[in-house]
Amino acid sequence: MALIVQKYGGTSVGSVERIQAVAQRVYKTVKAGNSIVVVVSAMGKTTDGLVKLATEISPNPNRREMDMLLSTGEQVTIALLSMALQELGQPAISMTGAQVGIVTEAEYSRARILHIETTRLTRHINEGKVVVVAGFQGISSAGEMEITTLGRGGSDTSAVAIAAALRANFCEIYTDVPGILTTDPRLVAEAQLMDAITCDEMLELASLGAKVLHPRAVEIARNYGVPLVVRSSWTDQPGTWVTSAKPQGRSLINLEIARPVDAVEFDTDQAKVALLRVPDKPGVAARLFGEISRQKVDVDLIIQSVHDGNSNDIAFTVTTPILKRAEAVATAIAPALRSQSNPKLEEAEVMVEHNIAKVSIAGAGMIGRPGVAAKMFATLAEAGVNIQMISTSEVKVSCVVDANQCDRAVLALRTAFEIEAGKEGTRGQGGQGRIIEQTSPLSPPSPPVRGVALDLNQARLAIRQLPDRPGMAAKLFGLLAQHNISVDMIIQSQRCRVIDGVPRRDIAFTVSRIDGENAREMLTQVAAELGWGEVVLDSAIAKVSIVGAGMVGQPGIAAKMFEALAKQQINIQMIATSEIKISCVVAQEQGVKALQAIHAAFELAGSEKFVVPA
Repeated sequence: MALIVQKYGGTSVGSVERIQAVAQRVYKTVKAGNSIVVVVSAMGKTTDGLVKLATEISPNPNRREMDMLLSTGEQVTIALLSMALQELGQPAISMTGAQVGIVTEAEYSRARILHIETTRLTRHINEGKVVVVAGFQGISSAGEMEITTLGRGGSDTSAVAIAAALRANFCEIYTDVPGILTTDPRLVAEAQLMDAITCDEMLELASLGAKVLHPRAVEIARNYGVPLVVRSSWTDQPGTWVTSAKPQGRSLINLEIARPVDAVEFDTDQAKVALLRVPDKPGVAARLFGEISRQKVDVDLIIQSVHDGNSNDIAFTVTTPILKRAEAVATAIAPALRSQSNPKLEEAEVMVEHNIAKVSIAGAGMIGRPGVAAKMFATLAEAGVNIQMISTSEVKVSCVVDANQCDRAVLALRTAFEIEAGKEGTRGQGGQGRIIEQTSPLSPPSPPVRGVALDLNQARLAIRQLPDRPGMAAKLFGLLAQHNISVDMIIQSQRCRVIDGVPRRDIAFTVSRIDGENAREMLTQVAAELGWGEVVLDSAIAKVSIVGAGMVGQPGIAAKMFEALAKQQINIQMIATSEIKISCVVAQEQGVKALQAIHAAFELAGSEKFVVPA
């Protein structure tokens, strides 16, 4: 007998007939000897309809009243599903988030869960009832009993949090696709179904597929070791398991806000190779990393900064033993990368730096929390550590620093994020400095690339001529954090200019498109005071990414991605990587074509076509 939490999305409960079908599925699961808690969303497009009603009353409705309004959608569903179960002879009870005791921050429209009171839930389960819970909502802990909502994907978050609090055997997420697919089936009909994927891979693919899992839900599953399975509510297919490493005994108090960083990792066995002033045109990255791949040079971080005129900089890190080979490849190919269309452009220059180290903070809790990266940069600045390169992902922020500052950086970060000794990683002298989850030992080996994701909702900001000294990144990203603006990719240019005796670099980063203009205005206002140059906004971008734990140690993966884009004459505007993810920024109008080209290049298509129900 298992305790199972099931979650059904809006399309799964979009009509009386669909609610009755869900009731039959739940009833069948109970009769197999299981205890069930069901978490549901509002029916179909109910939430959209409620938002429309609100905007007809007010162009800028009060957030408290919006939470009061939107929370009613799920209440309709829980009552109807409870009635449907009772008609089948199955005892059931409906409960709102407040009745369950889902206690959240006092933050309207995007509250995070603090803890869940399980006493009432457990009593009803022990009485043999199916408990039907309203997802997406909770109640504030401030004693005022305010109704709060969790924001987009809130029902997923509710379900996995309840599963963690009850220590359920597993959590089933029922949706309108048969599981996790290699990409969005609305863009590639032959997207292939995966049997299993790790939480880390799933977090990196937050925008993958039909957006079947919200990152906050995956974050909770990863942190508390909740086995997840994503299945279709329309079929009996087994779906996709989302696996996680053994949990580290986290407290269920402050469930979503405690300890955003799990580990501080470092690698002192690194060197950096940068190519400055390469032409800003399609095919350059493909040519460079194609040759690197042929020479069996395994690259760690890759960054390409925002273009400067008609040229760009590309930098990558390698382990020290293969530096000479990497330098030889870069030096040999640099003359061939000079601009044929502009002979006056200086030849690409190769710059090599020894004695560097990579320090990283890692943890699923940093998603959507703008203050985490800012805290890292501020900590390094206070320790007098200058940042040479920055690379970000959903679960990790890495900085390249001088090797002789590594110990100081690690100690400062460990203190700032309250990471106990022994939680930091090493690489070079015996360790890998990285923790990557693995599926069952009996699972077949995974392909290097598991999926391709496209994000069309980002904007890029570039700040020209930022003073290159400790504290600049901390000030910049601290300001963004104060305005609650989350940053995704962060790229610091390798080219350094000395202006009025001050060394300066450009820095570029991406934010949600809805935050783009506000961020530009805010940063422009402080640019002169802080000695920055021009702040440039580009909202017409797309980010395309490949993800897979199997790409570690396979130098040809990046080259293959860049080559696929080059064949379609798609120019890469920015590159950022982590151990299991490579992301490229391209022009917005080329985003879908880029995704389709990369998906085909890695042969991820299956034989079956998936149609997402309307």
